[in-house]
This record gives sequence, structure tokens and C-alpha cells, in this order.
Amino acid sequence: MQFENSLSFARQADQNDPLARFRHEFYIPQKDGKDLVYLCGNSLGLQPKRARAAIEQELKDWAELGVDGHFQGKNPWKYYHHFLAENAAHVVGANPGEVVVMNNLTANLHLMMVSFYRPTTTRYKIMMEVSAFPSDQYAMETQARFHGFDPEDAIIELKPRDGEYTLRTEDILTRIYEHKDNLAIVMMGGVNYYTGQAFDMKTISRAAHDVGAIAGFDLAHAAGNLPLQLHEWDVDFAVWCSYKYLNSGPGGTSGVFVHERHGENSELPRFAGWWGHDEETRFQMKKGFKPMKGAAGWQLSNAQIFPMAIHKASLELFEEAGIPALRNKSLQLTAYLEFILRSFSAHLTLITPSNPDERGCQLSIIVKKDGKKVFDYLEANQILPDWREPDVIRMSPVPLYNTFEDVYRIGEVLKSYFNQ
Repeated sequence: MQFENSLSFARQADQNDPLARFRHEFYIPQKDGKDLVYLCGNSLGLQPKRARAAIEQELKDWAELGVDGHFQGKNPWKYYHHFLAENAAHVVGANPGEVVVMNNLTANLHLMMVSFYRPTTTRYKIMMEVSAFPSDQYAMETQARFHGFDPEDAIIELKPRDGEYTLRTEDILTRIYEHKDNLAIVMMGGVNYYTGQAFDMKTISRAAHDVGAIAGFDLAHAAGNLPLQLHEWDVDFAVWCSYKYLNSGPGGTSGVFVHERHGENSELPRFAGWWGHDEETRFQMKKGFKPMKGAAGWQLSNAQIFPMAIHKASLELFEEAGIPALRNKSLQLTAYLEFILRSFSAHLTLITPSNPDERGCQLSIIVKKDGKKVFDYLEANQILPDWREPDVIRMSPVPLYNTFEDVYRIGEVLKSYFNQ
């Protein structure tokens, strides 16, 4: 697509957009009677209009059936995780049995670490990117301490080269092989929340396995944003939230991937709960944990029906749109945003990789002067990006509901600010 910085170009691109109808599936927030240009899907996705009906169905069954909703509801609660598995698996490139929806992200990360971080006195190191999302930092720090290690020694942080903002894949691989004798697990984000850099999970997983380590990923900023092939890439485990690109509500439920070679291993250490016990004998209430096969065997408690109902409705939209089509639009939309932002290079520094294979839809920029003032000006003019301390504005045009005209409007508002 040959870009033009014009309203007519943006509107024509929107008219030609095969996914245009999906914008009408969402509530678009307004300010002063005008639709916001909402660029915070990387933080909290917009509400699907289907969400209300999905919750109301479960409220109806609760009202009319009470406890029998577990067995007689339209979507029997006893089996609710099954209703999400196939569509969730399509989002992350997995077999349905390798995926389960449960709990929240950091709780699931700790559950995965119980099974996959099995340090010894010689192989105990955890590798992660510097400036990972704080919850991941805290989880790795406390996991190291729980096993009796000093986090300053046990955690290897991958830092960009001097003068660069993002990591080079070759540098990640070099560090993995440098620590081949003491590396227990590589635990990285699929997409770094701050820079928007997408990591080469396939190559990283292969290198981790080459040195005898586990490969795990936090996909909070990748699931619903990038095409993923977790099974094919031979990832050991992954976790993600559903409230960002997956549009399933604040504090929404989480997803877990466990590769089938681990999911079939009933001897793998784990923290167990009733809902992970064999579904056929669960209600016999007997002692002796027998895990369900696959990722479902890591469940602890009853399904979170209401947040999972929203998630089920949102996953249906992804299934209808299709990940390849969403990625195609995302590539064009984000490239158009980059094209617009490059015209302000005297004022802005783009820190997200320009290579589309190394990013999703998010672009992160540093404003060279008065960044918070620029952010506030954008917000005052119906543009809602995302501010991250100390100096980054994140913009994420989401293909399900953002438009090329949205992106054009960003440029017009920035132009009015810098021309003051």
C-alpha cells in the first residue's frame, strides 16, 4: 500500500477494509460527544457488544437453575473451560488440549513455575529481558527466593546494546549459550510491554532446549496481537491475560498453554486442585489427585463463569475475523501510523522496531521534549494513547476496531501541537 498523509486516502483505505464491520461490534468511548481515537488496546481492550448478552445468559441460568446450572445450563458450568479451548487454541497456535482458560495471569505464571522451574545447585538461572513487565519481574524474583537463591545471582537480565532500545536476537542467543551449564529457564515476554518489540519465540525456544533449559513466555501483549504457533515453535509453556488485545474485560481471566509432551506427563510436579482432577471421577470426592490430560490438569478451582462468558464472546469475534486477516490489517495500520509519526522525527523518537516481523500493532515513542505535555494534548483532543513512565507514549491501533482515519487524526493533532 502506497501511503498518503491525507483524509481522502485514510477514508478510502477504510472503505476497502474487509474487516471494517468488526468496529461496529465494539463500544467506542466518547469525549465531548465525539468518538475517541482509542489506542490503548495494549492496556485494556474495548468492550464487545456481545459481552452483555453472554453474561446475561449465565445470569439467567443462575436465576432459573441455581446449582443445576453446572449441569443443565445452556453452557453447563461444569464443562465451561471446554467451550473456550478450541478458539483460544486458534489464537495462540496450539492444539485444544494444550490450552486452558483459568485464574489470572500472574497466578498462572507462578503455577507454571512450580512445574517448570526445577532448579538444582548448578542449573538454577532464570533469563528474562530487562524492563520486563513488573509482575513478571516480581514473580521471577520471588520464585528465585522461594528456592533459596539470591535474585541478583539467579536472574540474568538481557539488556540492549549501548545506544539501542531493543534486543537483537543474536545477542539473546549468545547469552543463552554463554549460560548453557547453569540456565534452568528462559522466561520472556512475547512482546515487551514498553518498547513493543516482538521476540523470535521459535528461535529462542530452540536455543533454550539446545542447552537443556525450559522455554516459557508471558504473552500478555502478544495473544490477539500477533500470529502465534506455540505448538510448532516447541514452546514449553505460556501464559496470557484476556483483557488487552483479547477484549475480555478489566481483570479478565487468563490463558495457559502447556505443550502436549508435558500435558501428557501426569508425574510432572504441580500444585493441584479439584477442578484439575479427572473429570470423569471428580464428583466421587475421593483422595488421590489424578490430573486431567493436557493443560486442563493444571486447573485449581471452579471456572470463573462471568469473566469467561465475556472471553467466550470475544474469542468468537477472533474466530470470525481470522488471525491471518487481522494480522494483514494490523501490518498496514501500524505501518501507516509509522509513516505518520516519521513526519515528526524532529520531535519524536520511535523505539519500536521498524521491521514488522519484530512488532505487533504497538508503536512506542519518546518525545524529545515535554512528553507528558504532548500526551495530555493528545488526550484533550480525543486521542487516547497510553503513557508509561518515565518518557514513553504507546500507541496501539487495533485491527478489530481502529481505522485508518483514526491514524490520520493522530497526525493532525500532533501537527497542531508542534506548530503552536
